[in-house]
Amino acid sequence: MKFIHFQQLKEQALAVCQEEGRPFPDPDQMNPIVLALIGDSVFTFYVRMRLLPVSSHVQVIHTIAAKMVSAVMQAKAMHGLEKDLSEEEAAVAHRGRNAKSIAPKSASVGEYHSATAFEALCGWLLLKDREKRLEEIVDQAFKLIAREMQEKNDDVRCR
Repeated sequence: MKFIHFQQLKEQALAVCQEEGRPFPDPDQMNPIVLALIGDSVFTFYVRMRLLPVSSHVQVIHTIAAKMVSAVMQAKAMHGLEKDLSEEEAAVAHRGRNAKSIAPKSASVGEYHSATAFEALCGWLLLKDREKRLEEIVDQAFKLIAREMQEKNDDVRCR
């Protein structure tokens, strides 16, 4: 996308922000990368809230949260969750996994796509007002990731 085109899109988006009463787009028709953007925010917020009782030190909470919401950990969570997804949820995750995106250096392409699938699912659940199911998914993901991090920590201590 050329810079001038980006500037025009940004200006249009900012103008729309001034309008009130605009409905959300249908989550089933949204770009899965946009769903993933929303889902990433949802999961990050959930993780930080769950970590509040762990420490009163911001740096500790931030360090643990950053690791938990990383593409690598989200991919592990997605793999653990896949078997329990409904057909509709699996289809949303599939759309997220297949979305065109560029993987960061911190994760493999496969991990990044799996993490995008997880985030898209979280975003879709939020926008579909399926709060109970969203809470089940993020809670299970949190537990899977915490277990994985604990096991890795135990491995380091044993050496």
